Amino acid sequence: MAQVLEFKLPDLGEGLTEAEIVRWLVEVGDVVAVDQPVVEVETAKAMVEVPCPYGGVVTARFGAEGTELPVGAPLLTVAVGETADARPSGDADTAHTGGAGDGASGREPAAEGSGNVLVGYGTSQAPARRRRVRPAAPTVNGRSRTPEPVRDTRPADGPVPVISPLVRRLARQNGLDLRELTGSGPDGLILRADVEHALALRSTTARDRADTATGTTAQATAAPAAAAPAASPGRAASVTRVPLKGIRGAVADKLSRSRTEIPDATCWVDADATELMRTRAAMNAAGGPKISVLALLARICTAALARFPELNASVDTGAREIVRYADVHLGFAAQTERGLVVPVVRDAHTRDAESLTAEFARLTEAARAGTLTPAELTGGTFTLNNYGVFGVDGSTPIINHPEAAMLGVGRIVPKPWVHEGELAVRQVVQLSLTFDHRVCDGGTAGGFLRYVADCVEQPAVLLRTL
Repeated sequence: MAQVLEFKLPDLGEGLTEAEIVRWLVEVGDVVAVDQPVVEVETAKAMVEVPCPYGGVVTARFGAEGTELPVGAPLLTVAVGETADARPSGDADTAHTGGAGDGASGREPAAEGSGNVLVGYGTSQAPARRRRVRPAAPTVNGRSRTPEPVRDTRPADGPVPVISPLVRRLARQNGLDLRELTGSGPDGLILRADVEHALALRSTTARDRADTATGTTAQATAAPAAAAPAASPGRAASVTRVPLKGIRGAVADKLSRSRTEIPDATCWVDADATELMRTRAAMNAAGGPKISVLALLARICTAALARFPELNASVDTGAREIVRYADVHLGFAAQTERGLVVPVVRDAHTRDAESLTAEFARLTEAARAGTLTPAELTGGTFTLNNYGVFGVDGSTPIINHPEAAMLGVGRIVPKPWVHEGELAVRQVVQLSLTFDHRVCDGGTAGGFLRYVADCVEQPAVLLRTL
């Protein structure tokens, strides 16, 4: 008989614990090949297609579009084997649902699947063999029945059905008892949306109580018929609630964690960028690909990190160790319609200005299109934030946890400046460095920032240190 295998939402890595189903790419009854994308999901990092490691007939899908599933929750079941094309209708679908547990048991479907599946990466191995399976004509039962997922979602440390540690932390920080909640996930699994809804409901209840008390006081001094109805509709109409989910939720969690865990400090300096802009103009006038200002600043950053490696690091709080990295994987902030993301340029220290320009352009375009993979959004060791594109001069950046520092760059604008003893109009930029005070003291941070400013003011300084 055909074997029914259950394909679960794979481990997303980098702390990602859930994903939202955006669009199903297959229907129940469709034939899928090994490594064929079956669903498009949106994680807190990117929009990606998930490939299925099994080839066969789709017998069930778990979760409608818009549903948020935790890692390890069932996505779909696939019937594989020689007799899959002869499967009966009706009661056979119930058997497939029950058989999903067989696919999740200890048996290894090595002959049917391709190996590990990671969102954004595809599957890692070629299958041993592939079987072509033709499904029977779809039946009413096969199309309409929604199978119940067979899985035990209860954690080992208690009866509360929660998988995500983020959900537990959110509830704990807000004093919410998870035992009082009814989860909307498979088998009553409590999702982050359930906790956020409970907190919003609690906030609304508290506000309504305060409004009631205020209304009671007002009724003592005003006409009873006109007091209460006037305030409530206007107040409700002026409030909009936006769920903290997807990229917005991930940004909120990461920035909160950075502020909570990292004792950061910020130093800044104004620099005369006139010579840097002249150098860029001369490079672009020589022909060839155009060099961006961001690429020149990135080149300066990598040179500065070579002199001050303390800032190309992170802190392992569990081991109480500072982890320094030999390679510079440079993140840069990119604003998109879906929110702020930080793509990472791998091995930035080995690239010249032309290569950096091309990679910045490629990653920025992918960010705007929503096609960045988790590999392109994680693993950074230092971040460059050019907030000058928003027309602002300065800022105090929040460190991109778990990194140890971020360089912020404001807009480059003409300003009065004392140059060679005389007042002149020069191209001035404000540079700010936010750093983890655990990895270094102010002397190191100041030395790094001063070196960056010197390279901006006199690009020849960079050439002397290469």
